[in-house]
Amino acid sequence: MYKEMENSFKQLEAYCEQEAYKGWDPYDGLNSTLFNAVPGLSKSRMARLAWIQTFKRSPINLRKLTGVKKDYNPKALGLFLSSYCTLYTIEPKEAYMEKIYFFAAKIQELQSSGWSGACWGYNFDWQARAFFQPKYTPTVVASVFIGSALLDAYEITKEERLLKMARSTCNFILKDLNRTADDKGNFAFSYSPLDKSVVFNASLLGSRLLARVYSFTKEQMLIDEAKKSVAFCSSYQKEDGSWGYGTLPFHQWIDNFHTGYNLECIYDYMKYSGDHSYEEVVKKGYDYYIKTFFTNEGVPKYYSNSVYPIDVHAPAQMIVTVAKLGTYAQDKAEVNKVLEWTIKNMQSNKGYFYYQVNKYFSSKIPYMRWAQAWMFYALTTYLKLEYHEQN
Repeated sequence: MYKEMENSFKQLEAYCEQEAYKGWDPYDGLNSTLFNAVPGLSKSRMARLAWIQTFKRSPINLRKLTGVKKDYNPKALGLFLSSYCTLYTIEPKEAYMEKIYFFAAKIQELQSSGWSGACWGYNFDWQARAFFQPKYTPTVVASVFIGSALLDAYEITKEERLLKMARSTCNFILKDLNRTADDKGNFAFSYSPLDKSVVFNASLLGSRLLARVYSFTKEQMLIDEAKKSVAFCSSYQKEDGSWGYGTLPFHQWIDNFHTGYNLECIYDYMKYSGDHSYEEVVKKGYDYYIKTFFTNEGVPKYYSNSVYPIDVHAPAQMIVTVAKLGTYAQDKAEVNKVLEWTIKNMQSNKGYFYYQVNKYFSSKIPYMRWAQAWMFYALTTYLKLEYHEQN
């Protein structure tokens, strides 16, 4: 099994290197030169939403036809940086160190300016149902994955500038994000400075970075604020251990990988803070997660009540979740079954992973952030798990 995973990773790495780590994204339709050339379209919320959803849902890649270029995605760069840090801890090769410095430099170059701290957004305008984000508007999700990657690199290189950048991201989280409070004084961080939506995984990601930076700086304020967000989000866990995506009426679905986000973030908060108040939340949530989102055949379901669309992000997050929570040994057979299914059904003979498999058609577009960076991150995590088991 290890050799099969190692071979899968090498094929994926070769593809990503060939593409210079640039690529398309499910949500990058608004980068289209054609769309922006038509008067009035780019100003219409409904036109933007329809255009993005068409690109996201179409199994045919419309990007070349409509002038969407491949580009660096900051969050993808963060995932690649964390991955090469993982590889370096397995085998400290000079080539891996060169990658670490390359991605750290590119990440620093792509910072969004004008905010209270280091932060990052996506390389495209993004119209969601709840809000509109102009290109490079910083989000807590992108910023936290990048901040965490910088800390991974700091642990290897010991370069203080990397720790300072990650600490600066805490300023963005604490000063620029909006907050939705409850009657107990707890709150959720918003997804970005431009919205006030409550998305549980996004707020918990903010808590996770605050807690991890605290483990280096020992600033009590960071833990105090992180705990309030963890308490708020934990209070919305359902009796069966699940969470909806958020609090808005159209955010009430329960899905695979965002559940995984929630679990690893709360677990990491406890790990870095020493506050183990939420062990039962994680235990109940993980039991629901592992029993609900993966079939007996190893198929990773998207929703709690539906298999389709089978999204590559789900098996990728599974590896990360079991690694974070330390459950790999007990659930190794399940993990291997899911990975085997994913490689067999979602990896092309060119090395890249497909976006989604649907009941009647599949989207085989090679998205760099959503598919390649996430499977790169997952497979390096898996290789490290196996390395530790064998050594």
